[in-house]
Amino acid sequence: MGKRTALTAIVIFIVWSLMDFVIHNVLLQSTYQATAALWRPVEEMNIGLMYLTSLVFAASIAILYAYFVSPKSQAIGIKFGLILGFGVAFVSAFASYVYMPIPFNLAVSWFFASWIEIAVAGMIAGFILKN
Repeated sequence: MGKRTALTAIVIFIVWSLMDFVIHNVLLQSTYQATAALWRPVEEMNIGLMYLTSLVFAASIAILYAYFVSPKSQAIGIKFGLILGFGVAFVSAFASYVYMPIPFNLAVSWFFASWIEIAVAGMIAGFILKN
């Protein structure tokens, strides 16, 4: 992985982590509190693993964009993020709804939140890695 690709992964990870904090600790907090029986207690959550998954996904987006998208621009990065984001967000949010007893509105919230996060990640990749 080149230096610009690594920088892209780090920036995506930082921005993603900030968005995750706002989404899950502010916007969806009341939904999580209302469904508390579904979740592990905070002290049992493996936060380190959560950050590792975010870092791996950020690196995957940066690498996919760097090696497989051409030409590169911010506009193409946004399109890349919107398309990738739609597919990943749809599968993860609604598959979770199928096998977990979460409210449908939470699945919808996860879908839109993930779609936006991945679109922003694509925008970042397009901005940093543009030709």
